Amino acid sequence: MQKSLKIAIVGSGLVGSLLAIYLKKAGHTVHVYDRSPDIRKIRFSGRSINLAMSNRGWKALDGVGIGDEVREIAIAMDKRAIHLGDKLNFQNYGQDGQSIYSISRGALNRKMIDLAEQAGAEFFFEQKIWDVTLSDATLHIGEEERGEWEELKFDMVFGADGAFSRIRHRMQRQSMFNYSQEFLNTGYKELNIPPNPDGTHKLDKNSFHIWPRGEYMLIALPNLDGSFTCTLFMPFEGENSFASLTDRKLVEAFFEKNLPDTIDVIPNLTEDFFANPTSTLVTMKCFPWTYEDKVALIGDACHAIVPFYGQGMNAGFEDISVLYELMNQYGNDWNTVFSEYEKSRKPNADAIAELSYRNFMEMSSKTADEKFLLQKKIEKHFAEKYPEKWLPLYDRVTFSHRPYSEALAIGDFQNAIMEEILKIENIENIWDSEEIELKILNSL
Repeated sequence: MQKSLKIAIVGSGLVGSLLAIYLKKAGHTVHVYDRSPDIRKIRFSGRSINLAMSNRGWKALDGVGIGDEVREIAIAMDKRAIHLGDKLNFQNYGQDGQSIYSISRGALNRKMIDLAEQAGAEFFFEQKIWDVTLSDATLHIGEEERGEWEELKFDMVFGADGAFSRIRHRMQRQSMFNYSQEFLNTGYKELNIPPNPDGTHKLDKNSFHIWPRGEYMLIALPNLDGSFTCTLFMPFEGENSFASLTDRKLVEAFFEKNLPDTIDVIPNLTEDFFANPTSTLVTMKCFPWTYEDKVALIGDACHAIVPFYGQGMNAGFEDISVLYELMNQYGNDWNTVFSEYEKSRKPNADAIAELSYRNFMEMSSKTADEKFLLQKKIEKHFAEKYPEKWLPLYDRVTFSHRPYSEALAIGDFQNAIMEEILKIENIENIWDSEEIELKILNSL
């Protein structure tokens, strides 16, 4: 059992609220601060990509016994539905019976704060934290950055305040702190497919829908109320870009030409398009993540990634699982807990950042490519026959608890093998033959 400490968490998002539950479970006093209003009291919309919960996320939720409550607000997606002009291709995820789960970010965040309060954490909303004194875990709080500040003294502070973290901002001002941020030239905008009049879904509700178009793409994830949250990913500048869609007529013409099968299902297209903000996508890396035994960063505050593997939340939740295991292992030696935590997580955060960036290329272009679909088919066929020898990269990331860094390394190795296999003459007709099977086995 750990000695009870007074701990502050800055940020009441998904990672901050789950961390609060874990720290309460370990016997600590927990105060959570957020500069925004209580999300449970406001309508939440306009800049959210629905979450895709997978094994790593469920493990963290089940670890404090709240997985089943969250499953009640989740919808299983067992396949991709790829919309190509007049064709609809389905591509199953994982082995039979495996699914990722669509959850509304707002619904999950509200539930997590409720559960954290039930566990005994205290939340303080509309409280602006401007700075932290690293050496003694003191938060500086006030109405304005240049105004009067009050000091709040804690034993320890966690920065769970996202990609543009104030806590990290203070840590960045030390020597030997490495930091980088990289924005994609692609942004995103939320659109909405409402339910049918009887409350049913207009598209298959157990699919992750993708309209791959190369430079840009549209995705849609199901919600419990029969609607879908859609996200249009698109370059900021250029021919087919947000900059080129400046009025209603242009937006309508663009969708009619390039995404004609969405016209009927997105009735408020132009209203949503101009009402919802165009948001940016950033990859943020830094190190170290901790300061002595006083301050630690967690989730997006230390490893923000682009959303194309659906692993941002899952990776943040896995940070907490790993941290908690180390708390159990090293007890009150928080210096060791923190240094082992950042050593364990940093290579994996870098790996999932790289995989997420690459998956944008896969979703927007390759899902429409015959060769790629054939590769997926060969891999699935081989993996079902030799599960101990081959697990596809997607399954390693999504349906396992093995490190992301391992998934990246083995994925690259497997991909090199597949590149050779796809060069074989007449491969589209002999892909499931014994000859191909033997070639893969010999390569391994």
